[in-house]
Amino acid sequence: MKRALIIGSSGGIGAALAQALEARDIETVGLSRSVDGLDITSEDSVAEALGHLEGTFDLIFVATGALRINGAAPEKSLDAVDARALADQYAVNAIGPLLILKHARRLLPRHDTSVFAVLSARVGSIGDNRLGGWYGYRAAKAGVNQFIHGASIELGRKYKGLCCICLHPGTVETDFTNGYQDRHATVTPDVAAARLLDVVCGLTSRDSGRFLDYTGKDIPW
Repeated sequence: MKRALIIGSSGGIGAALAQALEARDIETVGLSRSVDGLDITSEDSVAEALGHLEGTFDLIFVATGALRINGAAPEKSLDAVDARALADQYAVNAIGPLLILKHARRLLPRHDTSVFAVLSARVGSIGDNRLGGWYGYRAAKAGVNQFIHGASIELGRKYKGLCCICLHPGTVETDFTNGYQDRHATVTPDVAAARLLDVVCGLTSRDSGRFLDYTGKDIPW
């Protein structure tokens, strides 16, 4: 791997990924909302930000996401479901990464090995859902899994060395998980980044379309 693009490079996991890649002497380009004004919910913003980039990337990692949007917390029951909050979740956590892929595919090599990775979450697994609740976030993560799986089939016809993958990072000690860290064992962003990169570096085009955790194990759809 020689060159990487991190979308969401100012966030906890994104920043740690960028630092870990640079420590491995991999040229790393980062884009984020806070630094570059990239709004993944706006296709115009995505097209403009990615349109300025040239060359190809061996790794494009979408490390964006949100659990609370506009003050709306994860729903504990149907009574808490709100149409606007559901739409916001889907825009940020599902549609946004797909828009990135739509406009970033020209930055992927046609024949050499490459990886397009998206942060997903175990709670997006329908088969593993035993608790219910969290309607918007769960559905959005299930949605991005479907989007990336579907795109892996289409792009696999032209990008022979490409692996499109959804990754669960575990519970990471960031602002994103603040207030929910007591429910699961947590790791620092640096540890999460190292584990994710270990998985990424072992992927080939044969893995494209899978949903994996930070150990490289499959998660049920």
